[in-house]
Amino acid sequence: MHSFPMFIRTTGRRVVIAGGGEQAAQKARLMLKTDAQLVLAASELDPELSALVSSGRATQHTGAITPELFRGAAMAFVATGCPGLDASLHALVKAANCPVNVVDQPALCDLTTPSLVDRDPVVVAIGTEGTAPVLARQIKTQVEEMLPPNLGGLAAFAGRMRDSVAQRVPREGRRAFWRWVFADAPRGLWTRGAEREGAQRIKEAIAKGAAPGEHGGGSIALVGAGPGARDLLTMRAVQRLQEADVIFYDRLVEEDVLELARRDAERVYVGKVVGAHAWPQDRISAAIVAEAQKGRRVVRLKSGDPGIFGRLTEELDAARAANVPCEIVPGVTAACAAAASAGMPLTARGETDTLVLTTGRLREEGDLPDFAPHVRPGTTLAFYMAAAGADRIAARMIEAGVSGAAQVTVVASATKPGEATFRTTAADLAATIAEQGVSGCAMIIVSLPRAAAGASRGPRLVAG
Repeated sequence: MHSFPMFIRTTGRRVVIAGGGEQAAQKARLMLKTDAQLVLAASELDPELSALVSSGRATQHTGAITPELFRGAAMAFVATGCPGLDASLHALVKAANCPVNVVDQPALCDLTTPSLVDRDPVVVAIGTEGTAPVLARQIKTQVEEMLPPNLGGLAAFAGRMRDSVAQRVPREGRRAFWRWVFADAPRGLWTRGAEREGAQRIKEAIAKGAAPGEHGGGSIALVGAGPGARDLLTMRAVQRLQEADVIFYDRLVEEDVLELARRDAERVYVGKVVGAHAWPQDRISAAIVAEAQKGRRVVRLKSGDPGIFGRLTEELDAARAANVPCEIVPGVTAACAAAASAGMPLTARGETDTLVLTTGRLREEGDLPDFAPHVRPGTTLAFYMAAAGADRIAARMIEAGVSGAAQVTVVASATKPGEATFRTTAADLAATIAEQGVSGCAMIIVSLPRAAAGASRGPRLVAG
């Protein structure tokens, strides 16, 4: 069974709870967080439910239970405590075409009741489709700790000020204004208990027609998406994705990373593939600048870290030439991710104190970079985009004095579902990559520890 969480409007609508004992009381407590008209269908009610009726918060139905009782209701709960009676009542509710929840019988439920974190009007619902209620409660506890108790007050205040914002803040600046309210000084003041000062800051910004420091124009964020796994994105990267109006991304960015963005953000696939760019770099640079000049928040999402073999210079220069504000958001680079996946360090005290990040290609048809001077004891070399040039890399290393028996680590698709790690030798590197069908995203990592240098006449590569 799969479900999709939704919020149901209950204002002016009935919610029927069939039952008069503790199970029914549990559902009533949940519904008291809404403004629904509660109907308790039972001949006898426990003291808690009786008090609800006495206070006028609920009404009691003591007559025959028929489909008509449930017709037109927002939802119904069947909670008599008797499985047989619950199943019979379920049939009556279904006859009225009313969504129903039957306590402790998931197969009979159209809807399930989630664990709630209530910061009215902010409500966080946590559900596991009835499969793991203990886990839901654990998550609820964690979220309770994350959200200050008075956060709902800020949301309510913002709701009261929406008309004023619409009148005073230009449409193109409203998203930035609300981002400031909920992510910057006002929220910080509010959650520290300085609600009055936070409210005053918001009112002052409304009067000026913009959040403090907003230039009113667009911006570009060059964001590192990391090696693939979305939980390796930085919090700042996620924030920029959620603020973006348009996102330019390429094939190396995983789909679930894009799911972190706003649903209504425009997504533009620029289709960069090594050796066959669907969009040439100058077109990408021009496009992101053009969107920013329209006043939009642009994210250029790059795999790994944008400053390491990510063509950052071209896009940064284009933004600066157009005088468009541009921010660099670093990401976990492929070398770090690959080494972590392989369970090896990139540096080790007393053994490897120099790290060289290099590439297997200078241009699409270019030669290898000159890494030979770095092939010395105490160095780790990490080769990016190296699978296609593995034969030349191995030959160059051996020419520089590395033993053909030296160990080399290859990590393909680090942190992605198809991740694979291979350990081979310098002499067999190209053959191993061909046999394993490695292509595209692959790192070649070699270490030259100082200890190995004393045991041989030349440097020797060993696995980390």
